[in-house]
Amino acid sequence: MEILKTLAVALSLGSLAGLNLYLTVFVSGLALRFDWVTLPAPLHGLDALAHPIVIVLAGILYLLQFFADKIPWIDTAWDSVHTFIRPLGAAALAVAAMGDANPVFEITAALLAGSMALSSHLAKAGTRLVANTSPEPFTNIGLSLAEDGIVLGGLSLIAWSPLIALGIAAMLFMAIIVALPPLLRSIRRHLWFAWRKLKCPAEDQKPDAPETALPARWETLLRRSHSNKNPVRWALPCVTGRGSLLPPNIHGWLIRLDEASEEIQFIGRTWRGSTFAAIDCLDATLEYHPGFMADRIFLTHRDGDPRQNFDIEHLYSKAAQSALETLRSPNEDTASLK
Repeated sequence: MEILKTLAVALSLGSLAGLNLYLTVFVSGLALRFDWVTLPAPLHGLDALAHPIVIVLAGILYLLQFFADKIPWIDTAWDSVHTFIRPLGAAALAVAAMGDANPVFEITAALLAGSMALSSHLAKAGTRLVANTSPEPFTNIGLSLAEDGIVLGGLSLIAWSPLIALGIAAMLFMAIIVALPPLLRSIRRHLWFAWRKLKCPAEDQKPDAPETALPARWETLLRRSHSNKNPVRWALPCVTGRGSLLPPNIHGWLIRLDEASEEIQFIGRTWRGSTFAAIDCLDATLEYHPGFMADRIFLTHRDGDPRQNFDIEHLYSKAAQSALETLRSPNEDTASLK
């Protein structure tokens, strides 16, 4: 039972370190320094956290994070740097917590604590990245304070009942693992739009019309998926958003073919292969909304289903509006796009 409690403390501390390593070390060190908690004999390896140098260093680093964590995009840069630091710190805490245990247990605890720290770090970093797509800073401040509160609450729970703390940490770890694939796709999507926004030219240098030809590999995918061999009238690179027709975060193209004014096509690629959808736009409501990181096309059928959003990088903001005009005016000549 003692080894299980020791392991519970090690892994729970690792999970909290993935959210905020410096606050975890700083508060733990203060609690030990001022005898707010008394460690059982198997956990005496954590006494090093009570050393003044460790407390002061952790406090300084936490102070830096306290401010960096509340500034949009600075927090993402800070999280990027700590992608390796937090799991390694969690592994070090686990080894210290195991004390004089068998080396097999120490290595196991280090690997598990590092994995749990990485999972909580990815959840934190992904949430922050999504929050940064909004220009207002209040969401970042609220998330930062909430994360600090979780760490403080988690440390209190560890002091009260390490096994319960481990149970909660394990359930959160499993939930994050299940949500990891869409989370990673969301992170990739937001980083891609952030990079494209930085590279976006001035308004007068943006193309006025969409593409009229697809890259060769996308053309091949389209023709394999669609029996219509008519040439492409217009094409827009995009990423799928929320909707009932397609899953989110798929990079691809919105395409309209000549003599097919009643529908548009989407062709995209996932790790399982290509994805194709034909969208009836004859009775659909089409809306275009500019956004902070990307512009968005809303498509809603008159019956309410399907509903689908597509995000367009700012480079194609004029081209997207021009393309939508051809859907609102189905008899418009192809030459109007040139």
